[in-house]
Amino acid sequence: MTNSDPPESTGEALERKARSSDSPFVEQIGHLYVERESASLCSADGHWNLLLVRYRGETSASVWGPTTRGAAMPYRVGAEILFITFTLGTFLPHMPVGPLLDTGKFLPRTSTTSFWLGDSSWPCPDYRDVETFVNKLVRAGLLVHEPLVDAALQRQPQALSQRSLQRRFLRATGLSLRDLQSIERAHHAVRLLQQGVSVLDTVEEAGYFDQPHLTRMLKRFTGQTPAQIARVGKP
Repeated sequence: MTNSDPPESTGEALERKARSSDSPFVEQIGHLYVERESASLCSADGHWNLLLVRYRGETSASVWGPTTRGAAMPYRVGAEILFITFTLGTFLPHMPVGPLLDTGKFLPRTSTTSFWLGDSSWPCPDYRDVETFVNKLVRAGLLVHEPLVDAALQRQPQALSQRSLQRRFLRATGLSLRDLQSIERAHHAVRLLQQGVSVLDTVEEAGYFDQPHLTRMLKRFTGQTPAQIARVGKP
């Protein structure tokens, strides 16, 4: 993460930007600057994430596993955050996913701008050169993608036994296929509500049994009710 000057204040709690990536290992890259003490709701998510937080001249790195419920994320004023969200099925094979579910692990710091991962010290990447950093992780064998996750979510037939499929799926995501499908369905429902689709139509389009079922699942996976999501609209 570079020592760039903070952006001009906009009056919001977070100054943010995000972009997609052409890397098959990266879903999204984001940058936040915290202008005042705040917290935001984060939805359940099957993706792994790498967070780099620069605060008071030093940068800390942490790896976060998939999450199974909605939770609040606090932000310290003055923190500059670079986050890398990996594609579904992309994971760090030397870090078992079980202890990382719903939490993160800080990586040892080797300097104010570097951290230890695997058997090497790595300089913190910049928002613009994340792909170069990720490619180096892939070449070092520290980041891999499990294609069976994509195939299972798309319901493609597999030559593997169900037991082998489940084992490899769990190794990559820490979740069962059913749990990940439930999270993805909740995300679909959120997008529909943010686009102005009515609650009843969302129930039908997202495949829920009824409105109470939709409400239970969204409160579990996002921490919000359908009415709250619809009222806020697209963030």
